[in-house]
Amino acid sequence: MRIRSILALPASIAAALVLCVSASAQSGPSSFLARYQARVSATQAAQPHWITPLVLVTPRLEQELRTDFVRQRNPTSQNIWIYDNGKGLELIPFRRVELLFNTPPFIAHDQKHVADGFGDVTFLAKYRFYGSNEQHRNAIVTAFLGGSLPTGKSGNGSCCASLTPTLAVGKGWRRFDLSSTAGGTLPVSNAARLGHQILWNSVAQYHAGRFFWPEFEINSTFFKGSANDGKAQTFATPGLVIGRIPLTHDAEGKPGRLGLTFGAGEQIVLTRFHTYNHALVFTARLPF
Repeated sequence: MRIRSILALPASIAAALVLCVSASAQSGPSSFLARYQARVSATQAAQPHWITPLVLVTPRLEQELRTDFVRQRNPTSQNIWIYDNGKGLELIPFRRVELLFNTPPFIAHDQKHVADGFGDVTFLAKYRFYGSNEQHRNAIVTAFLGGSLPTGKSGNGSCCASLTPTLAVGKGWRRFDLSSTAGGTLPVSNAARLGHQILWNSVAQYHAGRFFWPEFEINSTFFKGSANDGKAQTFATPGLVIGRIPLTHDAEGKPGRLGLTFGAGEQIVLTRFHTYNHALVFTARLPF
């Protein structure tokens, strides 16, 4: 599949979602889509309404179509483009639960004799233990269980499947909020070769105006076992996310569920050891 086809895939899915949301708005309150969306709205009303950060996986439950593009620069000054970056469809099928169905990223290398190809398929499930919106305690606690399958081609993925349990928390004060996640990557097999990784990400956000969310993230990985045993890498990620811009309104002019969010930032390495020097991150999302 060519890159043009890859980039067209999220757009085609987005068009289908727009049709579904429009059909829901036009149908009666007893339709399946209308009841489903009402349940999603009630679920999200019981949690803070911060924007989803660039890198950190938010503890909030979100329903959207998302695609990211990342340009990494490796230690040999070669660029690696990661198209879609393992993002996809996020749904809230039940109260307190979110499921993420991610498409495999396409990885393109500037280096000669290094093959381009698809990366691994990943998935994620969230369960929100506690949620309180801005009118109450403005806080949230959520557990994740992520995983990956070794579907990557031409050396662009892992040899083995893995699981990543994570705990995520967040607290807000008026226009300012903090979120943090801590988890670990557990290989299903070949653990002696792959080792384990402890992942710790934190973000501070400020809601400036109606749509602007400047942020600052710290993204850390600690390696246990394998060739990188005892090493750690940390990136600082300043960025800006813009949203949620409403794309639909009801008869009274109230914003509908369909919206647009986008943003960009740069990961800047802070540690001597690092698997890449820095990365530009671009994101586009269609919450519905």
